Amino acid sequence: MAERLWEVPPTAGLPMSWRDFLPRGGSLELGLAAYLHQPEVQIECSGTAALVVALTTLKQLSPRRSVVIPAYTCPLVALAVAYCGLTPVLCDTRPDHFDLCPDSLAAVCNADTLAVLITHLGGRVAELEVTAGIVRGRGAYVIEDAAQSLGATWQGRPVGGFGDIGFYSLGVGKGLTIFGGGVLVAGQDELRRQLRATSAGIAPFSTRWELRRMLELAGYLGLYRPSGMGLAFGMSLRRRLKKGQLIEAVGDDCSANIPLHRVGAWRKAIGARALQRLPDFLEQTARQAEARKIRLAAIPGVTLMRDAPGGTGTWPFFMMLMPSQAARDHVLASLWQAGLGVGRLFIHALPDYPYLSALFQTAEVPNARDFAARMFIITNSPWLRNQDFERICSVLEEVVVPDSVESKYNLPA
Repeated sequence: MAERLWEVPPTAGLPMSWRDFLPRGGSLELGLAAYLHQPEVQIECSGTAALVVALTTLKQLSPRRSVVIPAYTCPLVALAVAYCGLTPVLCDTRPDHFDLCPDSLAAVCNADTLAVLITHLGGRVAELEVTAGIVRGRGAYVIEDAAQSLGATWQGRPVGGFGDIGFYSLGVGKGLTIFGGGVLVAGQDELRRQLRATSAGIAPFSTRWELRRMLELAGYLGLYRPSGMGLAFGMSLRRRLKKGQLIEAVGDDCSANIPLHRVGAWRKAIGARALQRLPDFLEQTARQAEARKIRLAAIPGVTLMRDAPGGTGTWPFFMMLMPSQAARDHVLASLWQAGLGVGRLFIHALPDYPYLSALFQTAEVPNARDFAARMFIITNSPWLRNQDFERICSVLEEVVVPDSVESKYNLPA
């Protein structure tokens, strides 16, 4: 039974310590402000809630009503835009990448564009300079979605601070977590004041939600380890995969009903204590990633996603791109249910989720669809043993050896 419950998490999240739950943990706001080189930060109940607060604020400042988002990103981004009464507009990605395509961005960003989201995905740092130049040339706001990239930098400064507004997620598996938290930053004093006012108006305190999150955080303390992840994650994953419920398996079954509530003082104090360990943890996972990147890069035909020039990202997992969907699916057939932290990030490009179809009735985003079809992730959790990482690499090598799988997986000779 114990062996069946052994599971490596799909992302390298910072484990909790029982000491984090002691009283007087300090100020999470002050700690994050120092860590992010910001004059102040604003804590929200989730990264999605942080985006809702940001968009609601910008909506009050401008008559523009459309928001440009990447065609490959978390479905909650599109739902958050719609929740605010704004129109999400898709921008295709660059070929073989999650970054916004400059040509597509120039085509969709217009006089009605309120804001454009630049997304640092999976710890990787997106291109900022060219993209932000196009956005600002259209008179729109730049929002940096650093939900998955707390601790990443561009040109030596933390990502999230180059746009007009930046936000991060403190959700489970995102590095630092308080099991449902978000962080907002903004460069201008007046904009920060308006963000605070918006939050005060739309996010009341909820005893029910705070109690629920504290119980979930206690569960994270107890189960976020290989001996507990099978119970907390793996059993549900395999059950859904056997039923063909891919969207549910990765947690893409998102709701348009977005909770908005304040984060309690105790949970913030827990986060403040955990934050003290975050830099060392990110350094540890970065060192592990350096060694494993060399091994992955040596496998022909397999692409490891890296940072844009000037960027130094974090490594919660490796984003890998296979030469074909058939090759990617073969890897997943061998490894997704093996408990080794191999899986998928998002199942589809945004227009291909059934529950988003009404938002994107016509969408020409071939690059994003191709990226979704060929990409998978490998955890960078410190709990992934070297022999298990080598097992993963062996499966990749099996798939990309031309003389054995060329015809089956549509690979070039």
